[in-house]
Amino acid sequence: MTDILEAPARPIARPGTSLRVAILSYRSDPNVGGQGVYVDYLSRALVEAGAQVDVISGPPYPGLDPRVGLVQLPSLDLYAQPSHGHYALRPHHLLSPTDTYEYFGHLSGKFVEPYTFGQRALHYLRSCRDRYDAVLDNQTLASGILKLQDRLDIPLVTMVHHPITQDRQLALDAAPDPLHRWLVRRWYAFHRMQIRVAKRLDWLTCPSLSSKADIVDAFGVDADRIHPIPLGVDQATFTPMAGVRRAGRRLISTASADTPLKGLPILLQAYALLRKADPELELVVIGKLREGAASRMLEALDLRDKVTFKSGLSRQELAMEFNRATIAVTPSLYEGFGLPAAEAMSCGTPVIVSDGGALPEVAGDAGIVVPRGDPGALAAAISELLSEPDRHAAVARACLDRARTAFNWSAIAPRYIDLFEQAIAARC
Repeated sequence: MTDILEAPARPIARPGTSLRVAILSYRSDPNVGGQGVYVDYLSRALVEAGAQVDVISGPPYPGLDPRVGLVQLPSLDLYAQPSHGHYALRPHHLLSPTDTYEYFGHLSGKFVEPYTFGQRALHYLRSCRDRYDAVLDNQTLASGILKLQDRLDIPLVTMVHHPITQDRQLALDAAPDPLHRWLVRRWYAFHRMQIRVAKRLDWLTCPSLSSKADIVDAFGVDADRIHPIPLGVDQATFTPMAGVRRAGRRLISTASADTPLKGLPILLQAYALLRKADPELELVVIGKLREGAASRMLEALDLRDKVTFKSGLSRQELAMEFNRATIAVTPSLYEGFGLPAAEAMSCGTPVIVSDGGALPEVAGDAGIVVPRGDPGALAAAISELLSEPDRHAAVARACLDRARTAFNWSAIAPRYIDLFEQAIAARC
């Protein structure tokens, strides 16, 4: 299997210069999704590599390394308002075309944050064009962001974790009736803007070879403009912990949102199969249980009192949960990378992943890969690993060895800096 790590970093063009980088992210709190974790990891790693970094973010805002600057771009933040912000409009908002669009777009069922953040980021950077040498856009892919490249002539690199069309199609496939399918199409209407913008960007990166192929296919982007760079892990935190006792029969999985993409119902079905012969088997899910497919599956399988959900954990607490688990499972139907699997591997926890998207690239030859969407195959792989202590130990060692090499930010950050340097040189 081709490994994304085979692409070496080129020498940095200006090693004596402190590169000034802005990272754009429309919502960056690590507790609301993996992209916030990515922003925190990347900004910290770039500082360690010698760059000066600001994160320019909409709410909810992140907590960052003290060496990283934070520029807050307030929005109406309607999802955080009572009744989802339906009564949040005030007369002064009508003086702002962006605020007005955000309110009425949200009210009509659209997800408008990428577009409105792009407008606000363009306005901000227009006032301080010379403050940064390069800008990284964290998958906003908005019209305003494109203008940074085309009108302000700012060297721009865009991270596309995976094409949003994957999420959209899986949500459409899972929709139970025509009304829900209409709502899904309405919510994901911004995908047309992202496709249009992606086709015109000069420099893109993504976290895996699988994601690159999907971006080319779904967005129609020239493959030569996409430069894959894997994600790293905070290996000072996600590491084997002395004195932490690993449970004998505990599964752990991460599902920050109950979306079809994450495949949690598949894991619940596999868990129900396993409990027939092993009623003491535990399952811990990192995430908050919400009404949706997983909640309905828990009821149908009579597992509501058998599965433990944990949310709001610090990074240290999450690492401890991985250290306590017997096996980490990522059952996603699709992932552009799969950071929780990499974090579990860094803790020396053996992983079982589906073959959805880039997960086989993350697991490499260390973890176990099963067909996505197949509860029986997943249950069989879990049962086999639980019943063979020697193999369990061998997979755990292989996962840890791979993680220490593959997900090391000190080796990954220079590849980002090199990409920024190439984008800068192309603008000179």
